[in-house]
Amino acid sequence: MYMKVNKIIYIVLAIFFGGLGLHKFYAKNNGRGVLYLLFFWTGIPEILGIIEGILTIFKPSDEEGNIIK
Repeated sequence: MYMKVNKIIYIVLAIFFGGLGLHKFYAKNNGRGVLYLLFFWTGIPEILGIIEGILTIFKPSDEEGNIIK
């Protein structure tokens, strides 16, 4: 299921709170959000969140500033 989310909010959540999966919950991807929460203690979700945030910077947004996630 793909959701339209605000690009700036998604980037901020991914970079600063990626380890907790907040960007996944924001994009209504609850399954992955729970997975990030379960493994936050390993540090891997934090690294993935930063990578996802950086990659999202380069995604084009629509006229309202939204991207499809």
